Amino acid sequence: MSEQTPTSEQNGHVALSGPVHRLLELLADDAPAEEFGAVAAAARTGGASPQELSEIEKATATALRIRRALRQHRRREMELSALFDTAGDLAALRDLDAVLRSIVRRARLLLGTDTAYLTLPDEEAGDTYMRVTDGSVSPLFQNLRLELGEGLGGLVAQTARPYATPDYRTDQRFHHTGNIDAGVVDEGLVGILGVPLLLGSRENRGGKVIGALFAADRSPRPFSPDEVALLCSLAAHAAIAIDTAGAIADSRAALADLADANAVIREHSAAMQRAEEAHDRLTDLVLRGGDLTEVATAVAKLLDGALTIHDSEGRNLAAVRPDGSAFTETATDAARAASATQASLSAGRPVYRDATWTCAVLAGPRLLGSLTLHDRPHLDDPDRRLFERAGVITALLLLLRHSVAETENRVRGELIADLLAAPDRDPGALVGRGRRLGIDLEQPHLLLVAEAVGCAQEKLPGAAVQYLFGSDSISAEHSGAAVLLVRDDRPPGEAARAAAAQLAHLVGAPVTVGATGPAAGPRAIAAAHAEAARCLRALQALGRVGDGAGVLELGFVGVLLGDSRDVSGFVNATLGSLLEYDARRGTALVRTLEAYFASGGSLTRAKDVLHVHVNTVVQRLDRIQALLGADWNSAERALELRLALRLHLLALGQ
Repeated sequence: MSEQTPTSEQNGHVALSGPVHRLLELLADDAPAEEFGAVAAAARTGGASPQELSEIEKATATALRIRRALRQHRRREMELSALFDTAGDLAALRDLDAVLRSIVRRARLLLGTDTAYLTLPDEEAGDTYMRVTDGSVSPLFQNLRLELGEGLGGLVAQTARPYATPDYRTDQRFHHTGNIDAGVVDEGLVGILGVPLLLGSRENRGGKVIGALFAADRSPRPFSPDEVALLCSLAAHAAIAIDTAGAIADSRAALADLADANAVIREHSAAMQRAEEAHDRLTDLVLRGGDLTEVATAVAKLLDGALTIHDSEGRNLAAVRPDGSAFTETATDAARAASATQASLSAGRPVYRDATWTCAVLAGPRLLGSLTLHDRPHLDDPDRRLFERAGVITALLLLLRHSVAETENRVRGELIADLLAAPDRDPGALVGRGRRLGIDLEQPHLLLVAEAVGCAQEKLPGAAVQYLFGSDSISAEHSGAAVLLVRDDRPPGEAARAAAAQLAHLVGAPVTVGATGPAAGPRAIAAAHAEAARCLRALQALGRVGDGAGVLELGFVGVLLGDSRDVSGFVNATLGSLLEYDARRGTALVRTLEAYFASGGSLTRAKDVLHVHVNTVVQRLDRIQALLGADWNSAERALELRLALRLHLLALGQ
């Protein structure tokens, strides 16, 4: 018997296996992007069919997306690892120069710049000098001294804010001088980012600028907000290192110069040691993967007061007493904390107000949340510093938490996109993907579709992530709108109105939300999405922009005003219980309801049309009321029922 010839489908699988295998190898090797494109080019040269080329190009695009996601994840891991390593350096601070060199080197590596440097003021000379450089090749630049107020560094020091310039030589926002420009030209620097080293202030009110940290390229370069925030975090660590080293130096000088004040010095040293030990303990918590509650418990015990942690929206993230028990925060406490957070943000330091201490938690200029310490009317300087450092540790945890949440939501968003685009392709695989991500698609979910007014639509996907943060619900952008898959026991309309109000607050513009459900399973969820989208269009057509509603609340109006006429869905939603009862029991409830309405609500005329006794009509109407509810004959419900009956008869060709 002769060998069978491979089919075209088999040949296609064989033809595709080589390129796909090559793409996987490139992913494993983290190859340059151009090598991925070469796979399709090689297949085209090798005579691949159009269908094969199309599949290879799709696989290439998918591989490139995976490559980008992996690189972003690795970059985030590097950044967080560097911040944790820097915190560890501070905890074991022995040599200030070594710590500053490490911070500058990490700044250069993480931002991928040609050079990085740190400047400090010379109090005696009245100018600023280069303390540490990394990647510099110019002796002129390395020995450069800047008069106060000159150059980009002068602008950073004057305003206590980060500044970035894609091209230093042409930027006129700051004062150029001959010696500074000569040093910059000799080093070949073009794009420069500078951030202040601050003690106690982000707004230069009540605080002190003690230096500046810079990252620079020898070619034009814009710097992203994430890069600015990262450099600010490193600068905060550098400021703490300088502050701690200064405090240690002051203590040693006091021991040497004031032999008659041994008792005071011992007390000060003990306080400093306690602060260092506390910082070591908090840093160790972070490095071991501790959560916000563990940090709050440690700080509450160290400072002997109840502690609460809030996010940037004022939501309570942790609340504990010194003994580790839960602390109950009242609505009044939360409102006072929100007000005090703004005061701390403006002052750049912890503030005492309404019998509590509050410290704003920052990453660069970005507000991440706040710490509130209760039951402590006074904080001495070491405890105040410990409270501030607890804010830095909390900022690291919140940044990590936000990074993980953004990554998880991005992956979950891809699941929603696939679910809504092709729910019938492989429902089992979709359910499996959901379970791996912590989402059980076979459990009932509400479907919410939201749109914002104007340019606020661009902020809506991020606001949806923030709205659902910490819950087992997910969101994604689909067909130009935000889609929220929510586990919620409330009626769809109530959930839609709550989401519309909160999302509008987050984006600063009206947000309209249509909702339906609950729905379980990929097909039902996809169908529910279509209903929720129609509900959204109906709300907009009714002029109810900025409102929320459920599909059942709009009834037949949703059918008439939605962008798709789901007649069968409306009929089933309105008459489904009667149709099912008739089909199961062989009764004529639908026919009786039709005759009743056609007879103008007259039982006598209805029984003549149906050719039954009037008592039979009464009994059937009682059964209809039991199935539809007591308000079935109200004006609004009767209108919906009559429309559904008419549509049902038209669908049957009657």
